[in-house]
Amino acid sequence: MWTRSEQDPHPDPQETTGPEMMKPSLWSLLTCASLLLAHVRATYPPHHHQGAGDPQLIAAQSYAQTRNNGRPPIRTLNPAKTDSQCRSRPLDLVFIIDSSRSVRPGEFEKVKIFLADMVDTLDVGSEGTRVAVVNYASTVKIEFLLKDHFNKPDMKKAISRIEPLAAGTMTGLAIKTAVNDAFTEESGARPRTRKISKVAIIVTDGRPQDQVEEVSAAARASGIEIYAVGVDRADMRSLQQMASIPLEDHVFYVETYGVIEKLTSKFRETLCGLDPCAMGHDCEHICVNSNASYYCKCRNGYILNADKKTCSLKQVKVEVVEDPCKCEARLAFQKQTQATIQQLTAKLADVSGRIERLENMVGRA
Repeated sequence: MWTRSEQDPHPDPQETTGPEMMKPSLWSLLTCASLLLAHVRATYPPHHHQGAGDPQLIAAQSYAQTRNNGRPPIRTLNPAKTDSQCRSRPLDLVFIIDSSRSVRPGEFEKVKIFLADMVDTLDVGSEGTRVAVVNYASTVKIEFLLKDHFNKPDMKKAISRIEPLAAGTMTGLAIKTAVNDAFTEESGARPRTRKISKVAIIVTDGRPQDQVEEVSAAARASGIEIYAVGVDRADMRSLQQMASIPLEDHVFYVETYGVIEKLTSKFRETLCGLDPCAMGHDCEHICVNSNASYYCKCRNGYILNADKKTCSLKQVKVEVVEDPCKCEARLAFQKQTQATIQQLTAKLADVSGRIERLENMVGRA
């Protein structure tokens, strides 16, 4: 290997070449790849069509969380980030809010402002996003269900009436109540066949007084995506045990309740779905969004072709219906005309005969 060491006491590492220099880099690359593969296999174990309550699936969820709990990067509020223009996808969304004694009355009002701001960013409606709120401390209270309010004014009025419960912090009980009583079809959740995402957002500032890891794993295994928002004294390990993976996308932290409402823009980005029509489509006339997909429509006067994309002008069939009255009148007119022609012909023949006779008389004279 040639270097500049004999001519220059400070050789340029960028000019160092050769197979000896490549070997350590190749070995490092292979080592990193093997470690990454092992981590992926551990974090995402293969599924074998387990049910939502399958112990193996719950255990896999807990193990995946344990693997990720050691990761330090936690997403924090970036006040400089502004709202992006997007459209929220339909959700069955349940807020699980901590109102224990550690949350002061003024701070709880900030949480309610955060909920109201979140409602403003969502496409609320029976066919859009449905929202429920679970309030908890030592006890759990469902403030309103997914089926109760389908417009923003009524929903925000219901939020304004929420009162803190005080006392302890039974976060695990709150999650279990949300799964059993708020995310059910009887309470307004859409059937699985609709493929509507189910999302829970937990807001807490303390350490749970009950176990959250197993109940959270069961909730995630049932198809619920969990976001954990920690404020001030919140226990970071508990947030990580509750949240879905990847943790960097599902764990949020703010220093005080005074800035929690600014998380609205971050959740707006997170909960917004892509607009399929804006992403590009093959519709000749009109593209219509339908959840995560789209379908085509035609403008007035056109029909959709068999390819479900292009449009053709509607063929207007013109049927000529003969009016019987008109036919009889035409026939009478034709008969009258023929009779008149026959009369004229007869008169013309008579006049021609008279002229011929006069010519004969003149010729003999």
